Amino acid sequence: MIDLTPIASAVIALVAAIISCVLIPFIRSKLTAAQFDEIQLWVNIAVDAAEQLFQGHNRGEEKKAYVLKFLQSKGFTLDMDSLDKMIEAAVLNLKHMTESGQTERAEQTSQDE
Repeated sequence: MIDLTPIASAVIALVAAIISCVLIPFIRSKLTAAQFDEIQLWVNIAVDAAEQLFQGHNRGEEKKAYVLKFLQSKGFTLDMDSLDKMIEAAVLNLKHMTESGQTERAEQTSQDE
């Protein structure tokens, strides 16, 4: 049986790179560097918190609602489309980091044996 993990990791990395190269510069052009960095920081914090609070499958809508409510409580009034894209990029980046971490752990375990 073929192990598709490296292919999936490569596809996730490619999508994250495309988002980082295309989407982030577009949003950044509408904000100052300090504003963008602050919003990105809070988006990442909110996404990480939502992942911890709402564990399990098919809870994406709850997680997204939590993130949006959290960001609104911080006073961010960025248009919803841009904010939505920043959230999706943060989620994709989190999944990529998680996938890479699991792959590295699996490789370390197989090397230890």
